[in-house]
Amino acid sequence: MHPEIVLPCLDEAEALPYVLKRMPDDWPVIVVDNGSTDDTAAVARGHGARVVVEPRRGYGAAVHAGLEAATGELVAFLDGDGSLDADVLPGMAETVASGRADIAVGRRVPDTVGVWPWHARAANAVIAGMLRTRGVPVHDIAPIRVARRQALLDLRIEDRAFGYPLELLLRAGRAGWRFDEIPVAYSRRAGGRSKVSGSVKGTVRAGRDMIRLLR
Repeated sequence: MHPEIVLPCLDEAEALPYVLKRMPDDWPVIVVDNGSTDDTAAVARGHGARVVVEPRRGYGAAVHAGLEAATGELVAFLDGDGSLDADVLPGMAETVASGRADIAVGRRVPDTVGVWPWHARAANAVIAGMLRTRGVPVHDIAPIRVARRQALLDLRIEDRAFGYPLELLLRAGRAGWRFDEIPVAYSRRAGGRSKVSGSVKGTVRAGRDMIRLLR
């Protein structure tokens, strides 16, 4: 059975057709509709994805709803905006399935100038650096990741906002997980509007949630 892919989505109807066509063949996809006001759910169903509705707004709420809804042994997570290269997922999944690592994560590599705004990139570098001082060997905050479903549930992640991926990394580090970090192409979103890194306000909001976890 192939790993399941969880795509947390808020108003991603424009991007989803492109995103879903680029998923690995025959991998089941769960689109978590996080309170969209557009046709995100309908577009997802029309392209063969299973839709889970999570009305509580928040990246963590959407991701965790997808994790709980998944039934496969391995689960992959990435944004539903088409900015991350899904071609890396099979290799990441194989690394975890073979036992070489407990979690495979991506490190964003912008493919064009301006894709990753300076404020978002700077905030990410600071937080990743703080993670490394805590023994978590990463250079990005796991924007794309693959791990075993039950192991993720066992981490008992509590954050339901932007701090979710950071709390995941912190708890995984404390649990002694083995990490495998690989570069992943980072492109302009396929459509719609960025809710976080595209604005200084969004970056500050996400950074606030994350810094709180590092105190």
